[in-house]
Amino acid sequence: MLAQKLGYLCLDTGSMYRALTLAALRNGIRPEDERGVVRLAGECELDIVPLAGETDGRQYTVLLDGVDVTWDLRSPEVDATVSLVSSYPDVRAEMVRRQRNVGRLGRVVMIGRDIGTVVMPDAALKLYITATPEERAHRRLLDRLRQGGEDDYEAILADVVRRDRIDSNREHSPLRPASDAKTIDTTGRTAEEVVNDILVRYLNYAAEELV
Repeated sequence: MLAQKLGYLCLDTGSMYRALTLAALRNGIRPEDERGVVRLAGECELDIVPLAGETDGRQYTVLLDGVDVTWDLRSPEVDATVSLVSSYPDVRAEMVRRQRNVGRLGRVVMIGRDIGTVVMPDAALKLYITATPEERAHRRLLDRLRQGGEDDYEAILADVVRRDRIDSNREHSPLRPASDAKTIDTTGRTAEEVVNDILVRYLNYAAEELV
């Protein structure tokens, strides 16, 4: 929503790791096979492109080797293994390389757990957007129900907590706010409220840069 209001590209870097995880599962590569996953990371074609008239609630389209896999990325199978896949140093190095190539073009809203600290530490405006695990699990459940799937709230909540623990304690690119990031807690707030909050911060930042 923010990218659309600004006319910027929206790049959700987490979707890139999810797409790689999905590619590994579909190609019979076990997530525990670090060498196989790293090789796949360098071979597969991943693209995140703007909307082209889709009306199913997505904010962008993820293409894996030219095929739309946007909603497949949120499957329980991907949820269960994406943290392991994204923990491999060589996988992260390849994805960061791709992400920086996009970021250097400018006019991008980049989303991910290590953007301000690793991928784009010189980003113009850094935001650490968070919510309680319960809130995030509830949102994910609603997403899956909208897509006609079924799931259990407690199972989703346990997975959210598990992923936070893994991502916060991994050696490479751990989940943490950049020292100069602005924290925004979205618990109990609508997307519109959060986007308006960010727009105000962005406009204030832009005004300061002009002084």
